Amino acid sequence: MTTPSEKGALIELLYQLADDDFILAYRGSEWLGLAPHIEEDVAFSSINQDMMGHANLYYRLLEQLGEGKADEIAHLRAPSKFRNAVLLEEVNGPGTYLEKPDYDWAFAVVRNYFYSVHKQIRLDSLRHSDFEPLAEAARKIMTEQYYHLMHWELWFKQLVTSTDEAKSRMNAAIEKVWRDFGGVLTLGPAYAEMVKANFIDDENVLKQRWMKRIEAVFNETGLPFSGEPRMERGNGRKGEHTPDLTQALATLSEVYATNPQTGW
Repeated sequence: MTTPSEKGALIELLYQLADDDFILAYRGSEWLGLAPHIEEDVAFSSINQDMMGHANLYYRLLEQLGEGKADEIAHLRAPSKFRNAVLLEEVNGPGTYLEKPDYDWAFAVVRNYFYSVHKQIRLDSLRHSDFEPLAEAARKIMTEQYYHLMHWELWFKQLVTSTDEAKSRMNAAIEKVWRDFGGVLTLGPAYAEMVKANFIDDENVLKQRWMKRIEAVFNETGLPFSGEPRMERGNGRKGEHTPDLTQALATLSEVYATNPQTGW
């Protein structure tokens, strides 16, 4: 980094990376005890723990860049300061974890699979980043991400080629996720500076890689490909969010806010 604008772009990128994993891991943790079977309960919990660890790596880098303590960055920011994609904060379904949860497993599979494909592509770019601490973190995360992607791809392919009911639910979930997955694929207002500094590849290049991968899987499983995904409910990279994020952060920060000695 040689200029304030490059540092600012790097900080924006790190917030996106951290917040994406942090919020989606939280939504995944709400499935504890509710997954389709005990083996999946254990596997999903392990994936969520890994993702929280990935978020922590990015928050630690932000701490090193002067953004404050990692724990405070994660737990005490206002919702408008978060840079996660809106889709990732969406609730799992009707009800809450403690009161009549009626969560949608098809939505969980599609959201996590699409995100895992993108995360793998993004990490492959980040491992060549000119900011070496970020490149090192990406290389470390990739060793776990390989298995996360394999897990969700297996679920996705099995369900979209299963019973009529499974296919119907998966098609509905794909349509739902497609409406907002464009928010995951964008790098936000500072993306040109991120690319210029060689922190990450151009967002259009990353998007095309994701679409090519997803289209191939759709063709393999007989699904119609709908073109470029949309971003209907706001751009989280600009701090635009839904009440779902406010609810999630209130729960996530509850313990830390009352006992700041609690850490990762």
